[in-house]
Amino acid sequence: MTQPPKKPAKSLTVRELIKSRGKILGLKTVSGGKHLGRAITVSEINRPGLAIAGHMEQFRAERIQIIGQGEYAYCQKEDGRKVMANLQKMFSAPDIPCVIVTGGARPLPVIRQACDKAGIPLLVTTSDTSAFIRELTIYLDDQLAAITYAHGVLVNVYGLGVLIQGDSGVGKSECALELLKRGHILIADDVVEVKRRIGYMLVGNSPKNIKHYMEVRGLGIIDVELLFGVGSIMDQSLIEMHVKLESVASGSLGNYDRTGLGTSEVHILEVPVPSLRLPVTPGRNLAVLIEVASLNQRLKNQGYFVAKRFNESLIREMAKK
Repeated sequence: MTQPPKKPAKSLTVRELIKSRGKILGLKTVSGGKHLGRAITVSEINRPGLAIAGHMEQFRAERIQIIGQGEYAYCQKEDGRKVMANLQKMFSAPDIPCVIVTGGARPLPVIRQACDKAGIPLLVTTSDTSAFIRELTIYLDDQLAAITYAHGVLVNVYGLGVLIQGDSGVGKSECALELLKRGHILIADDVVEVKRRIGYMLVGNSPKNIKHYMEVRGLGIIDVELLFGVGSIMDQSLIEMHVKLESVASGSLGNYDRTGLGTSEVHILEVPVPSLRLPVTPGRNLAVLIEVASLNQRLKNQGYFVAKRFNESLIREMAKK
């Protein structure tokens, strides 16, 4: 599937992190206030226990460095000169965003001195290490997630996020409108903002300026929330199936799968998504077909592949004869 270009790689500064989540995460700056402009570019967090012990082979300098109880206890117990030497090796990397000491512990002088020498912000939090890492990772993942934009309609059908695409004028919005009438939920029309979240999950939502609106040829712009009620809209949904509507002549239907044994997928932000091609011809109820396809995909997600089971049963019957 041809995709629009991705947005440039996102980042935020340590100062922005403190401003937006400082109170919630219990963050306070101990030293390095002049260097809060350092950039955070990845959502993953690093606990540098091995690096503090001198093993730098797998040290991930681009991540926020968390000093938890284990790392703190090691720094207390070990010889201060050895700890300082190892910290200086760690902090010689130019892209460390900041160091955070968790659990409300007062930063040891050796940690503070090493951060000051390297010009790295040193922060503390009263939160427990595991809870803090979880909340911080969720926030950073949302802020730094890879983003692309897809031309199409995103509808939640029986709890499954379905991205409907196709050429202009093929009937994407009309199909989504019929799905809305049948009780399903609209997330975005025309432009879908897609984010890749942790776990290689794709989350789609609508750009703010067109949220809850649809453009239907012949009708113009309609407000879905006002027409169908608040239950007809959602802010976001996982994208778990892709449907491409293709306008074809009635005599060309032989080019499409009739057994369901074949599987295909599209890649969005390097994440594979099950894909289905639906021919658009007069008399076909596309909304019903997408409903059935969604239910069938849910069965596949649970390990029940109807077409394969039917094919296997036929082969067994043929083998008997």
